[in-house]
Amino acid sequence: MTDCIFCRIAEGVLPSKKVYEDDRMLAFWDLNPKCPVHVLLIPKAHVDSLAAVGEGHTADIAHIFAKLPAIADSLGLGGQFRVVSNCGESAGQTVKHLHFHLLGGREMGLDLG
Repeated sequence: MTDCIFCRIAEGVLPSKKVYEDDRMLAFWDLNPKCPVHVLLIPKAHVDSLAAVGEGHTADIAHIFAKLPAIADSLGLGGQFRVVSNCGESAGQTVKHLHFHLLGGREMGLDLG
């Protein structure tokens, strides 16, 4: 998808501050961090959101979650982190490409407000 900013980042057309990359996924620093550690993890294959996930996407999502603990460790999170995926505009999704926010580096409560 040429109009998707995350597809363009994954293709290397747009720059990002990469944390991890392989043939299936990319992890890079969020430009508007909400925590000291705020990294986005995306599949390189375009999927609009969690609501659009089908059987053909499960391997890529499983791959992201299999790599996530090592990525968190490489960022010094020591097993203390949060993973969030916003699905739809009213839930805060601003880029229509499935992505997971890896957050950490400070105390986080349960307040969702």
